[in-house]
Amino acid sequence: MKTNAASPAPPRSLWPYAIIGWFILFGSAMAVWVAVAVRQNIDLVSADYYEHEIRYQQQIDRQTRTQSNSAEARISYDAGQQQLTVALPVTHAAQALGKVAFYRPSDAALDRQAKLFTSPAGEQTFDTRALRPGLWKIRVQWTFHGEEFFSDQSVTIVPHS
Repeated sequence: MKTNAASPAPPRSLWPYAIIGWFILFGSAMAVWVAVAVRQNIDLVSADYYEHEIRYQQQIDRQTRTQSNSAEARISYDAGQQQLTVALPVTHAAQALGKVAFYRPSDAALDRQAKLFTSPAGEQTFDTRALRPGLWKIRVQWTFHGEEFFSDQSVTIVPHS
């Protein structure tokens, strides 16, 4: 005699659900990673980086001329007074024309430039209270008797109290 009793169903495998879950998790992680990567602000050194690169040989010539003539600009920072002093060589003071660039390596939006107006002693003072605390590169470029000179120095501005 045959019985028509239903045999128990075999247990279901969880592997298909695990594989599908893994792909969903992987896809979600990739989507989050792409969203974070797209939102990162990546600044080049400057907006016209490639143009600066073309003129790099002129910059090397300025630096070589400055060093060979012992014409380095002295840059000093007084944290108590919150002042930065740029001093050109005394022989260049009266006839030097140029600019001072305040370059912030971590944030190009904070970069500033000022014209170089030295006293008869060859010095110019800048108030640093408007600058954010942190590392700044001070770049001084000036022309004296038709020759260009360049000097730069890193300065760490401390918070004012």
